[in-house]
Amino acid sequence: MSVLLQVSDPHFGTERPALVDALVRLAQAQRPDLVLLSGDITQRARAPQFRAARACMDRLGAPLLAIPGNHDIPLFDLWARLWHPYAGYRAAFGDELEPVHRSADLLVLAVNTTRAHRHKHGEVSDAQIERVAAQLAAASAAQLRLVVVHQPVAVPGPQDAVNLLRGHAAACARWAEAGADLVLGGHIHLPAVLPVPGLARPLWAVQAGTAVSTRVRHGVPNSVNLLRWGAHAPPGRCTVEQWDCAAGESDYRLAASTELRPARP
Repeated sequence: MSVLLQVSDPHFGTERPALVDALVRLAQAQRPDLVLLSGDITQRARAPQFRAARACMDRLGAPLLAIPGNHDIPLFDLWARLWHPYAGYRAAFGDELEPVHRSADLLVLAVNTTRAHRHKHGEVSDAQIERVAAQLAAASAAQLRLVVVHQPVAVPGPQDAVNLLRGHAAACARWAEAGADLVLGGHIHLPAVLPVPGLARPLWAVQAGTAVSTRVRHGVPNSVNLLRWGAHAPPGRCTVEQWDCAAGESDYRLAASTELRPARP
């Protein structure tokens, strides 16, 4: 039985302290088994921003699986960007850029989609696609199989198509074939649960909004996702809950719930 809290794009350096406290209260109330931090942890990859992010994650009281986003690579320090792009991230979150979480009912595979030579857009390599596929193929039927990236593999509308992960079509086709259930992402600050069409088996893209940053899209509140599986959801189903904290509110509130039925033999 598992409850996962997906926190994305907090952009520490632009965070709202009241929202950080609200996020801590949500985690204390929901008691997630795992926190997924899906990139753009900081605004400018500066050491104090990474330290603030780490302190916030430590307050959530659950194991953490994190990946960097494009904002977590130095933008203006070209020497650091080219030669030590992940130094700040590693100091705060450890050396592993593609961590894995395994439990009896969960398999979570992280993919680092950032590239030092790209300012904003992400990409996934053939080697990454195959590494993830091999791990998915070895999963048990009891495990919900998640892949975590930063840039999205599907978007709600054409205005965000430019932000799609480079290589997303090949990745989704291969990962679905290998048994993936969900691909979690962020980057566009727009929460959504989207079926990925035309694949060998059902696969959904689960997008999270920005958790605690002032950098919200017009008309879109700060939000995080809670995912429930096993005893915390109906049999054979995964529930994805969107929790919003709108301007002027002091706590995250349940805004939407989507029930998914992962394919099983």
